[in-house]
Amino acid sequence: MRLSIEVSLDYTLTAPADILLQIEAAAMADQWLEEQSLTIWSDHGVTAVPGEDGIGQRCWVRADHALSARYKAVVVIDRPVHDLHVLPATPARALPGVLIPYLLPSRYCESDKLEGFVRARFGGLSGGALAAALVDWVKTRMTYRAGSSQGVTTALDTFASRTGVCRDYAHLLVALARAAEIPARCVSAYAPGVDPPDFHAVAELWLDGRWHLVDATGMARADEIALVGVGRDATDIAFMTIFGEAQLCEQSVRVDRLD
Repeated sequence: MRLSIEVSLDYTLTAPADILLQIEAAAMADQWLEEQSLTIWSDHGVTAVPGEDGIGQRCWVRADHALSARYKAVVVIDRPVHDLHVLPATPARALPGVLIPYLLPSRYCESDKLEGFVRARFGGLSGGALAAALVDWVKTRMTYRAGSSQGVTTALDTFASRTGVCRDYAHLLVALARAAEIPARCVSAYAPGVDPPDFHAVAELWLDGRWHLVDATGMARADEIALVGVGRDATDIAFMTIFGEAQLCEQSVRVDRLD
């Protein structure tokens, strides 16, 4: 799968601020960059830093009055898709230490508050069968509705309302998986067919010794998702974090299949 990605960002600032951008597709074993260009208009230098878990790249930008950025890339994705149902369970005690943060509650994924629900609703399932059941539950019980959530909406809020956008689907699935003792993390990504076109959020579940991409909204398959960054929740994967205040002027994201 080859994807063409085009991103345009234009913001004004009320005062000078530091900005952390995370909009570049990551170079990985199962996806590589055939073409890529990132242009940032700034009166100051731009500093690149690694993303969470060493995946992808972020950029520090200092903006005085405005921020404008343009990103273009052609990404080739060669990612196998596994049937979650047949993957075995891994006891928590056997997991590598680096996965422990993805078993624990985080700011937007209060997995400890959902443990009772998972035990009652999915008791008797384990491993990939349990993971697949959680994905199906989120996909069938949730309603995608633009504007139905805010930046402070958590997985528990979404569990109660049963509505949200891709960020909320990812948070809820991640929280449920952690409550089921399956390591899970949030993923920022690009994908074709996202409606409305925008930065996309999906989840990754750790099963049988590797991460598996899952889009609980059902809008994208794992083999057509261009991963940007990973983290505990939206705090870590935001495409832009502003240490100050900014106002949106214009923003667009376009992702097209080339094959």
